[in-house]
Amino acid sequence: MQSSFPNVNKKKILIVDDRIEQVKVLRFTLERKGYQIEHSLDGETGIQLAHSILPDLILLDINMPKLDGYQVCHHLKSHQQTKEIPIIFLTAANDVDFKVKGLELGGVDYVTKPFEFKEILARIHRQLEVSELQKQLKQKNELLQQEINQCNQTEKNLYLANQQLKQLVITDSLTKVANRLRFDRYLSQEWKRLTREKAPLGLILCDVDYFKLYNDRYGHQAGDECLTKVAQAINRAVQRPADLVARYGGEEFAVIVPNTDAEGTTYIAHKIKVAVGSLAIRHELSDVSDYVTLSQGVTNIVPSHNIQAESLITVADLALYDAKKQGRNRIVFHPYSGEVKNQSYG
Repeated sequence: MQSSFPNVNKKKILIVDDRIEQVKVLRFTLERKGYQIEHSLDGETGIQLAHSILPDLILLDINMPKLDGYQVCHHLKSHQQTKEIPIIFLTAANDVDFKVKGLELGGVDYVTKPFEFKEILARIHRQLEVSELQKQLKQKNELLQQEINQCNQTEKNLYLANQQLKQLVITDSLTKVANRLRFDRYLSQEWKRLTREKAPLGLILCDVDYFKLYNDRYGHQAGDECLTKVAQAINRAVQRPADLVARYGGEEFAVIVPNTDAEGTTYIAHKIKVAVGSLAIRHELSDVSDYVTLSQGVTNIVPSHNIQAESLITVADLALYDAKKQGRNRIVFHPYSGEVKNQSYG
C-alpha cells in the first residue's frame, strides 16, 4: 500500500533531544518516510546545526540540560536566518501552560511523549505543507512587490520623459533658452497676473547687429555658435527666476521682466549689453564695433484689461527699430503712451 506521507523532496528535519534512544527510533521512522534527518543531543549543538543546515523543520525537546527547548526556540526565532523554520515541541509534560509557553515563543505545534508515530508523522507533514505554502506566498508577494516597484519606476520614467518632452516643446533647440511658444504663453500668463495686481511689466527686444554679414563672413555654423553664446550671456545677465529669456526669431531675443518699472527694465538692458560685450565675439564686417553687439528696444507698462499684450510687443519693436535707425549698438526706451480699447491678450 502506498504511504499517506510520501517523500516531500527530501525535506530536512533536525531533531534536538537529549535522549539518544528516542532520537534513534524517531530518526529511523522519519528516514523510512524519505526525510533527511540530522540530530543533536543538546541545545547548543542544536542551534549550531540549525544555522548550518537550515532545516525545513525542527523537532525540539523542551526538557534538556543547560539550554532547554524554550531557550533554543527563543534564540532561533531571534535570528533572521532561522526565524522562519517551523518548530514542533516534544514534551513529556501534558500541562497546558507548558504548551502555551512554547506556542507563544514561536513554536507551531507540540507532540506529547510518549507519542504515536502516526500522529507525529501527520503533524510533521502538515507543518511542512503549511511552511511550503508560506514560502510560496512570500515568493509571490516578493514578485508582486517587484512588479509594483517596476510599475512605479515605469510611471516615474514616463513622468520624467513627459516633463522632458514638455520642456523640449518650449525650448529653442539651438540656444537652449525659451522659444517663441514659451514666450507667448508666459507673456499671456504674466499679463493676466499683473493686470490683477496692477503691477508693472517690462519687455526688452534684442537684435544681433549685422548678423547676416556675420553669417556671410564666418559661416552658418559659427553663426549658430554666436547666437548660442549671446543667448546664454543674456540669460546670465537676467538673473531673477521670474524673468524669461526667449529666442523671439532668427537673431532676435526677447526678455520679459515682470514686476519691474521702466528704470529697472532699462537697467537690465544695460546688464545685457555689458554681458554680450564681454563675450568679445569678433565681427569684422560690423559697422559699429569689431565685436558682436546688440540693439535693444525697451518698454514698460502696467497691464490692463483694456490693452492687448501685443501692444507691449509693438512698442518694444518700435523702440528696437529706432535703436537700429540711430546707429545700432544702443538701447532705446519707448514708454507706452496710447490706449487700445479691445480684448486682452490670451
